Amino acid sequence: MREWYSIAELAGLQLPGLPTSEKGLDKKARAEWRANPQFYRVSAGKTKSFVEYHIRVLPEIARQRLCYGQAQEDAGKEQRRQLLWQRFERLSKEHKEICEKRLAVLREVLAMVTAGHSAKQAVDAATAKAGVRKSAYYEWRQMVEGYPQQDWLAALGPAFSPAVDGIASPMADCHPMAWSFIKSDFLRPEKPAFSACYRRMQEAAEIQGWAPIPSERSLRRRMDAEVPEAVQVVARQSKERARKLHPAQRRTRAHLHAMQAVNMDGHELDLHVRVPWRTKPTRMYLVGIQDLYSNTILSWRLAEAETWEVVRLVVGDMVEKFGIPEDMYIDNGRAFASKKISGGARTRYRFKIREEDPEGLLVALKITPHFVKPRSGQSKPIERAWGDFAENISKHPICSGAYTGKNPTAKPSNYMQSAIDLEDLKQLVAHQVEEHNARTGRRTEVAKKRSFAEVFAESMRLPSTIVRQPTAAQRALWLLASEPIKTQKGSGEIHLLGNRYWNVALNQHMGKQVIIRFDPDQLSRPLKVYDIKNRLICEADCIDDTGFASQDDARIHARRVADYNKALKIAHHAEAALSAEQLGAILLKGRKSRPQEPTKPAVPRLATSNLAVLPQPAEAISDHEFETSFSRALTMVRSGAVLEFPTGNTSASAGQTKQSRNVKSAVPTKK
Repeated sequence: MREWYSIAELAGLQLPGLPTSEKGLDKKARAEWRANPQFYRVSAGKTKSFVEYHIRVLPEIARQRLCYGQAQEDAGKEQRRQLLWQRFERLSKEHKEICEKRLAVLREVLAMVTAGHSAKQAVDAATAKAGVRKSAYYEWRQMVEGYPQQDWLAALGPAFSPAVDGIASPMADCHPMAWSFIKSDFLRPEKPAFSACYRRMQEAAEIQGWAPIPSERSLRRRMDAEVPEAVQVVARQSKERARKLHPAQRRTRAHLHAMQAVNMDGHELDLHVRVPWRTKPTRMYLVGIQDLYSNTILSWRLAEAETWEVVRLVVGDMVEKFGIPEDMYIDNGRAFASKKISGGARTRYRFKIREEDPEGLLVALKITPHFVKPRSGQSKPIERAWGDFAENISKHPICSGAYTGKNPTAKPSNYMQSAIDLEDLKQLVAHQVEEHNARTGRRTEVAKKRSFAEVFAESMRLPSTIVRQPTAAQRALWLLASEPIKTQKGSGEIHLLGNRYWNVALNQHMGKQVIIRFDPDQLSRPLKVYDIKNRLICEADCIDDTGFASQDDARIHARRVADYNKALKIAHHAEAALSAEQLGAILLKGRKSRPQEPTKPAVPRLATSNLAVLPQPAEAISDHEFETSFSRALTMVRSGAVLEFPTGNTSASAGQTKQSRNVKSAVPTKK
């Protein structure tokens, strides 16, 4: 904080408790403030010296006002400094190099002046060496005026574009309804092409009279600028693709030990298998259990279908050989959630639960079942092992001709040419499971280039590893029954040295190369992410791993993903204000209201005289004849000779009297 002020500066501040003029302040200073030499000093100015006074000589109220004003000024300077560096971070790599060249010229001039050269000599030499004009130096010097030297680099930034100062480039004017129409049309699950949407919008604009309408390229740029990429993915692509916009949860298993927790699942092999009980080849399921800590496959069985019987046998094989785990992660399939397997568990999501239901195998063995999402690699890591077996077993040379392909559209050319015997398949699976467990170089969190079997054996030998062993009665339960790095395509997250970093702004840079800056000793802190032109994108936070068995962490992650998808859905509805029905109604309404003009021949043709129908002129009567006829009609009305309209079931002819018939016959006819 500043402590020395001159009389002129104090007079300009207009502090309370002090005279407001320089003359009054100088008089007070000479009379009171110069009593102690420690509270004033003489400083040299540009033309003459002047006296400065310490703030301790000022009254209390004046010092408080001065401190408050100084704090406000310092806060304003700090805010301007932060804005200045934020502006510098938005510059491209080429513009930052320009700033460094300008700063080198200023520092060289300053060094030469400090060494004893004149300012003119220093400017001439530095500008000639850099190949710039002297006027450019004075312009740069003015740009850094009032900034400390540590901020000169940011102050020398060129302003070639309004975007550098955080100002978005102006968009072409567009009618609001036209813009809403094309957004609503484009953000549909049918994924219409933007050109087709633009043509439909032009048609609607012509009908409704919307104006102005920019070019297609201009609206395409506006769509990318105003509608986030994540919203476009949610609106136009599948739910599975939209779910990948948020990074998946990754749970650590380093805190576990061998046989503490396992996971179980089944996988249908892509093979035609010959079995003794069928005449035609069939498909077989591989049902197995994997240790969560070491990823070791503990037990497995082949079966024609996932049933509770094969689940029971696989669990029995594991318990017989290794012991009883504490927790088991399974999905809620009919085989795993069967009452014979998990009956009596507190959380079951299949079949009706009754109090009289017997205990299932897992409950009887005191194994806590955890039901997870099907086909979820984060919840059941054994899904990853099935991918390895699909390659190493189904595509093995001895299975040539028996491979079915991973889906009906991926059938090989030798489809159904052969089938593998069940016994041969069992030997192949046994060999591949053993190789899978013994393969070295595993890069998991706990393996560290060792094999799964080595990690499992090491953990089992530790004194802290306690595994329950089955009794004879329990065995009967199952026997009887800095360089550029590419972001991830799914969400834009960044993988670095085993850590993951993500920010919602990275959705705009999915699968693209970015530049990161980080502290190697503090990898848990956020890292800065720049684009390939060295412009700041965002600060990506480190995504922490969670405990595999932590239900609270899984619940929090699910809530975050749900909130994220909900926000994207709200943004989608906000952008697509018109539904597909409203879009069609606008177009149809315009077509119905458009007048249809009659089609005329290009060459008119006149009708000939023999086809034309000539009008017949009416016979003219004299005034005397008209009056005579009119008087006769009035006489007939007065005499009752006019026939009444028949009513009821009486016919008109039956109601005629002789007089009326005589009157009718008396009416003269025109000849």
